[in-house]
Amino acid sequence: MDMQEIFENGCFSPAWLEVEEKEIYVPQKKDLTVLLAELEEIKNSIDDIKAKQWHLAKLMQFHQKGLANE
Repeated sequence: MDMQEIFENGCFSPAWLEVEEKEIYVPQKKDLTVLLAELEEIKNSIDDIKAKQWHLAKLMQFHQKGLANE
């Protein structure tokens, strides 16, 4: 018997596993102050990333022009 026949006959092997439970999405309800604080955090992260990007771009310019100390 193959696994399909065993399944159709209602016989399950000892290794048969139940289907894992899936996480159900539960929407979070946040008040306006929490959302504004999270938005401010995101803005600060973006500003930090932009500053790092600018700094790296300047370092690359120095490197490409041969102005970097070796």
